[in-house]
Amino acid sequence: MSPSVPPAPLTHRRVLKIALPIVLSNATVPILGAVDVGVVGQMGEAAPIGAVAMGAIILTTVYWIFGFLRMGTVGLVGQAAGAGDDDEVSAWLTRALMVAAIGGLGLILLQVPLFWAAFQLSPASAEVESLARTYLHIRIWTAPAAIAVYALTGWLVAMERTGAVFWIQLGMNGVNIALSFLFVLGFGWGVAGVALSTVIAELLGAGLGLWFCRAAFVRPAWRDWSRVLERAKLIRMALLNTDILLRSAMLMIIFSSFVFIGARFGDVTLAANEVLIQFMYITAYAMDGFAFAAETLIARAYGRGDPGRVRRSALLTSLWGLVVCVVTAAAFLFAGPWLIDLMAKDVDVQIEARAYLWWMVVAPLLGCAAWMLDGIFIGAARGRDMRNMMAVSFAIYWIAILVMLPVMGNHGLWAALLISFVARGLTLGARYPALERGAGQEN
Repeated sequence: MSPSVPPAPLTHRRVLKIALPIVLSNATVPILGAVDVGVVGQMGEAAPIGAVAMGAIILTTVYWIFGFLRMGTVGLVGQAAGAGDDDEVSAWLTRALMVAAIGGLGLILLQVPLFWAAFQLSPASAEVESLARTYLHIRIWTAPAAIAVYALTGWLVAMERTGAVFWIQLGMNGVNIALSFLFVLGFGWGVAGVALSTVIAELLGAGLGLWFCRAAFVRPAWRDWSRVLERAKLIRMALLNTDILLRSAMLMIIFSSFVFIGARFGDVTLAANEVLIQFMYITAYAMDGFAFAAETLIARAYGRGDPGRVRRSALLTSLWGLVVCVVTAAAFLFAGPWLIDLMAKDVDVQIEARAYLWWMVVAPLLGCAAWMLDGIFIGAARGRDMRNMMAVSFAIYWIAILVMLPVMGNHGLWAALLISFVARGLTLGARYPALERGAGQEN
């Protein structure tokens, strides 16, 4: 049943208010990685740089597994907010934080076999591995806090408080950067100093997140354990998160295989692909804001049981997503060669990257539907559709690899990647009418 309180109007201003803080927040992410590498680079040795890079990749990959917590929380909290059920808005945050706590403690307990497996998959020199282990064994202790940030961010996005998300990200990265300079260059703590600065930043991020989410803890429902541990709600959360996890795992395999397959064409082509894939990340960072806006607006419309608002939310956010994709495509067309030269100084890599640049010009246009529909389906909490349509796209990607790679080489690899984007957009688009009809019904 729809709540009696009239909903806020769906306007371009409302979309931008949600989206722009996320875009600004994402802009701070690459800066942190560059500073960490730059700081340890001042030590004058190669091993610390490799150790920080390897340790960060391992933990980023492990924590990424829990990315479902942000996406799932947005849909569930947003729908409760749309339905006017403030008690469930609070209870969903508690459930998400419970998952973060259990997952984080599990990683701490399993850190020895986990890191052993990681180094078996990515062997390094004895010196790099030793330093990386130091980094990992310091950072792992804040796993519950790091994962909790996903849950807190999801709750804030669902409540249309993306400005708070920006301040959390800015606070975490700002403190991390300042402490990295202090601990490494000031105190001479090396790799351990970089790890410790991140630990403190993650604790700060979780603390800020809890502060910004304090409205959830005003209502007694957040600690009403009979409500929080309600079996039906926990099952719904588990099924949704599992579907999102499987969908995300397939997407990660696609991108990982792209890198590994590209390595077959030699170091120059591999480096060119790596330069160009950064263009796609730039597009994704810009698109995130409008995909997040779709998540929260669709979730609220879905919670109200209003198919008309679902459609308007989808159209309004997708319009802005299309604008971003057209702008980035144009930017890559005209500024692409300059960006390539900025990121790669090797002349052979520059020439090779230019040969494939046109794939990056069309990538935002071909991927726009997939990126926006992801946000729409997350808001509707239709994890099963996301999982199934990703499975279809995953199969199409591998068929394209088998057919195109022998004939087109690295061009075939790029074609297969973009075909998977188109397939995801088309298959999710085919399921959209069912999503709209399902507004107000249980998933």
